[in-house]
Amino acid sequence: QVQLVESGGGLVQTGGSLRLSCVASGRSFRTSAMGWFRQAPGKDREFVASISWGGGRTYYHDSVKGRFTISRDNAKNTVYLQMNSLKPEDTAVYYCAAETAGTPALSIYEYDYWGQGTQVTVSS
Repeated sequence: QVQLVESGGGLVQTGGSLRLSCVASGRSFRTSAMGWFRQAPGKDREFVASISWGGGRTYYHDSVKGRFTISRDNAKNTVYLQMNSLKPEDTAVYYCAAETAGTPALSIYEYDYWGQGTQVTVSS
């Protein structure tokens, strides 16, 4: 079992930055790949970024490459999403997820546990 709690969302102007955090409880975190997803109103949940259990492999959606950075601190059971140069189209609820097989997948269906989400709003 893995429980996930996100924080760090908020309201920011275009071009601003936010850092999301996701704290995990449960022994499976350190062997789990982790992902960030987002869901805007009326749209499907979409992949944003993922990271392998050891942090050596990362993947990003094309729309966030060069602006967002995913990282993790296994000693703190925490995964981060640093978001820079934010745009209004980044507005969404952001979710972190754990994939206990350890493979940093891009599909929502590969993930076993989800947090409750944190709202990110970027004003124009």
